[in-house]
Amino acid sequence: MGAKGNGLTSMKNMEKELLCPVCQEMYKQPLVLPCTHNVCQACAREVLGQQGYIGHGGDPSSEPTSPASTPSTRSPRLSRRTLPKPDRLDRLLKSGFGTYPGRKRGALHPQVIMFPCPACQGDVELGERGLAGLFRNLTLERVVERYRQSVSVGGAILCQLCKPPPLEATKGCTECRATFCNECFKLFHPWGTQKAQHEPTLPTLSFRPKGLMCPDHKEEVTHYCKTCQRLVCQLCRVRRTHSGHKITPVLSAYQALKDKLTKSLTYILGNQDTVQTQICELEEAVRHTEVSGQQAKEEVSQLVRGLGAVLEEKRASLLQAIEECQQERLARLSAQIQEHRSLLDGSGLVGYAQEVLKETDQPCFVQAAKQLHNRIARATEALQTFRPAASSSFRHCQLDVGREMKLLTELNFLRVPEAPVIDTQRTFAYDQIFLCWRLPPHSPPAWHYTVEFRRTDVPAQPGPTRWQRREEVRGTSALLENPDTGSVYVLRVRGCNKAGYGEYSEDVHLHTPPAPVLHFFLDSRWGTSRERLAISKDQRAVRSVPGLPLLLAADRLLTGCHLSVDVVLGDVAVTQGRSYWACAVDPASYLVKVGVGLESKLQESFQGAPDVISPRYDPDSGHDSGAEDATVEASPPFAFLTIGMGKILLGSGASSNAGLTGRDGPTAGCTVPLPPRLGICLDYERGRVSFLDAVSFRGLLECPLDCSGPVCPAFCFIGGGAVQLQEPVGTKPERKVTIGGFAKLD
Repeated sequence: MGAKGNGLTSMKNMEKELLCPVCQEMYKQPLVLPCTHNVCQACAREVLGQQGYIGHGGDPSSEPTSPASTPSTRSPRLSRRTLPKPDRLDRLLKSGFGTYPGRKRGALHPQVIMFPCPACQGDVELGERGLAGLFRNLTLERVVERYRQSVSVGGAILCQLCKPPPLEATKGCTECRATFCNECFKLFHPWGTQKAQHEPTLPTLSFRPKGLMCPDHKEEVTHYCKTCQRLVCQLCRVRRTHSGHKITPVLSAYQALKDKLTKSLTYILGNQDTVQTQICELEEAVRHTEVSGQQAKEEVSQLVRGLGAVLEEKRASLLQAIEECQQERLARLSAQIQEHRSLLDGSGLVGYAQEVLKETDQPCFVQAAKQLHNRIARATEALQTFRPAASSSFRHCQLDVGREMKLLTELNFLRVPEAPVIDTQRTFAYDQIFLCWRLPPHSPPAWHYTVEFRRTDVPAQPGPTRWQRREEVRGTSALLENPDTGSVYVLRVRGCNKAGYGEYSEDVHLHTPPAPVLHFFLDSRWGTSRERLAISKDQRAVRSVPGLPLLLAADRLLTGCHLSVDVVLGDVAVTQGRSYWACAVDPASYLVKVGVGLESKLQESFQGAPDVISPRYDPDSGHDSGAEDATVEASPPFAFLTIGMGKILLGSGASSNAGLTGRDGPTAGCTVPLPPRLGICLDYERGRVSFLDAVSFRGLLECPLDCSGPVCPAFCFIGGGAVQLQEPVGTKPERKVTIGGFAKLD
């Protein structure tokens, strides 16, 4: 009894799952849209009618009308569906698959019907046939029917054919789509007619076809197309629309989907405590949202009241200023009026002057008229040059509130900063990692930023991904010190302001150098043909300027000439460990060699510049032949990578890349494009030198090297060329190095 009660309760609780999103009532003949949502057939027709589609709302099931509505005119023969002919499939195959129902042969631009799904708020394409191409959701109809029965326990289903009052129905007929009592069933299924062959069923409120039929061919569906995610019949399988698609029997699709659904449902039912905990968290979030929303309303109201108070104070001060100006003008105008009234005949100043003129005593007249004459003169001048003492206009008191009105109109809630954009041109990893970013053009400002980074080449730890974080970074760049060598770092950044944290930027991956970075400068005191080498003031760039001597040498090329190799060294010698440095070679360089060499051998080369063009040049001259035979397998003292005209020459034999003398191994070597930066990694203990693409850290060439003594970076030029050392990210401390007995202060 308890289980039955629980079943009824669960059926009642799922009512919202059985409501049509259009009419908000129980589904009636629901159709499955391409977006997998459901809608009543009548509601779908109404929606299409509102969209202006006429004649595309056909019944997908093509079910006959119930005899309950037209019992006297409906023929029982029309209620039987015509069975497909056996030769129909053969005719389709012979005709090249033909055309499908609803489309005229030769139509170039068939009408595509779009249906606005009320559930997902998106437009779904129904095809040319409209609702006639959709399946009915018979499973949903059965669930609705069971739900209706569960919520109306004890309610009887009445006969639809009885005269009032109807009797309780005892049978139902799927073909007739009606419920009958015993007498009405016999009356409408007389012996000797085709209706007598109808199989009675239990009385029901909803009648459905016995099986799911293909809306295109009215055949029972037997397969499932995984590509189209649609049930198909035997005829659909041979259509062009499913050519090459992955089609499985409906039994396999049924079992697979049922297993997945069962597994998911089992997981949910087995984690009811988690569901309840999350419900409690959501309810707490609802309460917190209500409190926070109320607080936000109060803050906004307080701020607006503050703005109103400021405006009211400003209004009072402006009105007071206008009032004072008005009173001042009125006083001046009133005084001017009094002065003019005194000029009227028989009053004021004029009357007094008339009385003074009656004085006959000359001394007394002179004494009294002197002051009076000055007043009369001023009054006469004022009368001749009359103008009001004050302006009656208050145009200077007009307010320009356009800017303020715009600000008030644009007054809105502060938004969080948008996701920053990483500046990949300025972001790189060398001795340290330098990260640079910017905000999108219309993003709200950020007060500060948070930079997060982690290594991707370490074993993953259980639990959430752990990021290292640097908080409250000011500006739009950050410096990450002491990164691990030979690692891959992923970095991201987000902004923050009063509204909170914004979205993260896209992740950027940076490779760190495979060895500690070697800091050095170009030594201007070591090298040949210094007049052709121009070293920058910061000693990090060098340019070879061949000039006129090279042109003259090229003119004497066939008769022999002395063309020297211009060499410049670094001011640091490596005697242990692993070191890495990077440089950029001008793509327009004619011939440049970048690499390393033994300090002693390099010094020997400086004493006499080799002639690489003259046929008299012997690269091995001056060496003992026996010693040469004994050390034929020894590592070379130089290791260089040859660059020319934007290409890198990779010889077939790395050990033969001996460098200064031009012995680059076999001439039949391959070339690769010159990357923006070249990296050189020296492993002193192993006696190996690796040349890398300093951007992607892709290996280009690896060579052996004689590391029996100090090894120096070296750069060689033949013709015009330029090299720029990569700047270190951090500040380089002052250091003192020693090369060849000469002390230099860095």
